[in-house]
Amino acid sequence: MATILLSAAGAAIGSGFGGTILGLSGAVIGRAAGATLGRIIDQKLIGAGSDAVEIGRVERFRLMGASEGAAVAQVFGRIRVAGQVIWATRFMETAASTGGGKGAPSPRTTTYSYSVSLAVALCAGRIASVGRIWADGVEIAPSSVNLRVYHGDDDQLPDPKIEAVEGAGLAPAYRGIAYVVIEDLDLAPFGNRVPQLSFEVIRPAQSPAADAMTDLQRAVRAVALIPGTGEYALATTPVHYSEGDAAVRSANVNSPSGKPDFSTALEQLREELPHCGSVSLVVSWFGDDLRCGSCQVKPKVEQRALEGKGMIWRAGGIGRDAAEEVARVEGKSVYGGTPADASVIEAITALRAAGQEVMFYPFILMEQLAGNDLPDPWTGAPDQPVLPWRGRITLDAAPGQADSTDRTAAAAAEVAAFFGTAQPGDFTVEAGQISYSGPEDWRYRRFILHYAHLCAAAGGVDAFCIGSEMRALTQIRGAGDSFPAVAALRQLLTEVRAILGPEVKISYAADWSEYFGYHADGNVYFHLDPLWADPDIDFVGIDNCLSSVLLSFTRSNHGPQVPVFRS
Repeated sequence: MATILLSAAGAAIGSGFGGTILGLSGAVIGRAAGATLGRIIDQKLIGAGSDAVEIGRVERFRLMGASEGAAVAQVFGRIRVAGQVIWATRFMETAASTGGGKGAPSPRTTTYSYSVSLAVALCAGRIASVGRIWADGVEIAPSSVNLRVYHGDDDQLPDPKIEAVEGAGLAPAYRGIAYVVIEDLDLAPFGNRVPQLSFEVIRPAQSPAADAMTDLQRAVRAVALIPGTGEYALATTPVHYSEGDAAVRSANVNSPSGKPDFSTALEQLREELPHCGSVSLVVSWFGDDLRCGSCQVKPKVEQRALEGKGMIWRAGGIGRDAAEEVARVEGKSVYGGTPADASVIEAITALRAAGQEVMFYPFILMEQLAGNDLPDPWTGAPDQPVLPWRGRITLDAAPGQADSTDRTAAAAAEVAAFFGTAQPGDFTVEAGQISYSGPEDWRYRRFILHYAHLCAAAGGVDAFCIGSEMRALTQIRGAGDSFPAVAALRQLLTEVRAILGPEVKISYAADWSEYFGYHADGNVYFHLDPLWADPDIDFVGIDNCLSSVLLSFTRSNHGPQVPVFRS
């Protein structure tokens, strides 16, 4: 374009001078001069005939420090270490060219990229696993690099990459040293240099004295999977929410592993508690009142506006549009939502595939907030406590309070209202989905019978709890000092047995202050004995919260609900 414009301008200017030079008119000379100048400008702007461009070439390659004779680290427990580079290949240069060629409007551009394979020693002795990985201080997914972990066994063999480079029989096995090999690490994301790598190493105590003792890591045989909430916290399928304008928010992938949180937690369980063989799978519905006759128990969602992509939320026989939202404080949910039924089935399937026995543990979370205007049955105060314990569910007026119906037929009626009238035949199962056609009451029987059918649809579980820690409820007395809640639990026990079959172990998880009897009126009532002696009960369950070990992810008060194993 500049050639055309300047040649025309040069001709016009040259013609104004008149005359000739060497037989050439001023217009011809001006046109030639303008065209020459225009061609130079076009070459600079468009690139034809310009010099080739090279991008990203490194003149000198620098590898992270590797000190000869450096001390080998000793690691115990869980620690982040940088390690020492003990072997590396020469860097591999790859060139990719674009553009250029005859008549091309752009210069030929050659882009250089580099990769390297290296081995990093972590510590002495055998490790359990390598957890997270950081490159230049930023956590990366282990699956994003071609990583092999050597645990430091005394009989470990040489790495095949090292042996391929050094020659057969010439590669050391580094026995007794835990190390990792990263093969063909792409250096482009790190500015064409080897990044500063660090690794989370998990190593139990190892010594003759330690071997003679049973440490916690090797002693744990069973854990509880909490928090029991999170719409897709138990899913092994990745789920996300589409928030419009191409914005996507993950529902259950919250770590650099790139895997669903449940799958990541299960991997960590296998690595860190190798002798664990049983998991209590906690799943929660929500109670709204400490007065048993008024208390409804429902599945709820965190929000109703967005449906999960990859798994539709459905629980308790209803979908997201029919569910209520969990209570909120300052616009944030105080709990995660009830896990979707499909995610519960996936969790049961994954746990059993991992060799874990599964105990299903239904859980009631109370969601009263400040200023709830619900009379407190224990004190008569105008409001019930904030987020109380389910073990405080009792009569309209608790035993010992004025106007309490305890020890009367009216108390038994309040208990009956809490349990509701749902029957096993009110539920149907089709393609793993549970539907309900009974009375429209959100009561306790519907809660338990729904999950009995769901566990059966999942292929069964090893154990099932029909309830837990309903301390005050089981201590309510009807006429003649009967215990109507215990009788209702026994009826529920028989029905759950019919659904799950004789192979499943069934019980009730009593609170540690509940199982040994009810002390009242100067007497001790062993009120749970009829339940423990029932032919359909397989064991005496005691829910006792001792010191615990938390594995996997932690979470903020209002952050994503992710699975945590608790022993």
